[in-house]
Amino acid sequence: MKAFVFPGQGAQFSGMGKDLYDASEQARTRFEQANAILGFDIASIMFEGTDEELKQTRVTQPAIFLHSVILAELLGDSFDPVVVAGHSLGEFSALVAAGALTFEDGLKLVSERALAMQAACEATPSTMAAVLGLDDAVVEEICAATEGVVVAANYNCPGQLVISGAVPAVEAACAALTEAGARRALLLPVGGAFHSPLMEPARERLAAAIDATAFHAPRCPIVQNVNAQAENEPAHIKTNLIAQLTGAVRWTQSMHTMMELGATEVVEVGPGKVLQGLFKKVDRAFPTSSASL
Repeated sequence: MKAFVFPGQGAQFSGMGKDLYDASEQARTRFEQANAILGFDIASIMFEGTDEELKQTRVTQPAIFLHSVILAELLGDSFDPVVVAGHSLGEFSALVAAGALTFEDGLKLVSERALAMQAACEATPSTMAAVLGLDDAVVEEICAATEGVVVAANYNCPGQLVISGAVPAVEAACAALTEAGARRALLLPVGGAFHSPLMEPARERLAAAIDATAFHAPRCPIVQNVNAQAENEPAHIKTNLIAQLTGAVRWTQSMHTMMELGATEVVEVGPGKVLQGLFKKVDRAFPTSSASL
């Protein structure tokens, strides 16, 4: 009983996807389709680009999506999920892998999402910070008491929460969190306040694109970020996906939901092993692995 999970932004690396391209004509076709849809040679950037080139949001998000979705396709019959989920951007990969979106529509939405988020980041100086070693409720209370926009954004695992908002508010919250006993409260090298109210312009832009896209019932339930609930209904999936840009990623809660749905092991599909590590923080004995050809 496998849960297949898909990583988000930050998992990229130079050379990503080259093994898939070399291994399969199907993969080569997908990369060529992606180059045409995006209007630039993303395959070359993924295979040969520098870390700096891969860090551009317009590149990072489609690159991780492509690596994840193409790998899922190449798994064939061994892609047999009882449930799927994705962390932030990874939710789009999960939806395509589970058949709720076509490859082409998924990539177009991911590209639109990346461009919309980049524009929102440029509009307001904003950032995120990782908070380690405090209960979620304490972090939430301190954010609520801090002047300005700062919210809990990523519930990654017990004792690890990311906050997001305007730069002065995040800095003030970090100081208060450290005083309250956080083991660490460190600013992250990101371009903006993802999963916060400051992403509202991006949410509005992406909402129009999502509303205009056909969604289908997935082959298995998808546990979505904003409510950590299993969804099968296309209309509900759309609503939750639109809310995701300004809502929190409830990954801690999502992991528990996947286990409650009967998942007895988790397979991470895409670059990196971050999500496997987060599962181990919930249950050290829980079986995890990386998808491979």
